[in-house]
Amino acid sequence: MEKKKIASIATIMGSLIIASAIIWGIVIIGTSAALKGTDCYGEIQNILVGGVFMHIIMIGGVIPIITKRIKNTEK
Repeated sequence: MEKKKIASIATIMGSLIIASAIIWGIVIIGTSAALKGTDCYGEIQNILVGGVFMHIIMIGGVIPIITKRIKNTEK
């Protein structure tokens, strides 16, 4: 039973990493679209800052919690 729980937690962590990659892909595409033919630093800065905050919240906040759960289930 514990192995199934650990496997599901690992699946969630993998999904979060993939979600992070998708977010940064969108950020990069948004940045390139904003750069197209203009000098608009303000727009680009807002897009990148939004991506950073989403990444920090999703990955930086959730993965440590999941890692604690894995360590607690292994004991």
